[in-house]
Amino acid sequence: DGYFYQRVAECRFSSKDLQGAELIDSYVFNQAEYVRFNSTVGKYVGYTEYGVKNAEAWNSDAGILAQERGELERYCKFNAAIDYS
Repeated sequence: DGYFYQRVAECRFSSKDLQGAELIDSYVFNQAEYVRFNSTVGKYVGYTEYGVKNAEAWNSDAGILAQERGELERYCKFNAAIDYS
């Protein structure tokens, strides 16, 4: 009885040279994804009414968007060697 909130950051690699590396950062409430950042798209996309409002707000904030875009380099590519070992 309660609410379920989850945030999942996923790094996807198609090769060891990291050219096709992709970051997916998903926000989930009660098992329904409501907003997602995809580094390939380069912005947040909302999947519910609430998610669309969040995506619009976050995409209009240059600081938030720049930080999220930097996560591909800072988090995914930096830790790729660990993932491949």
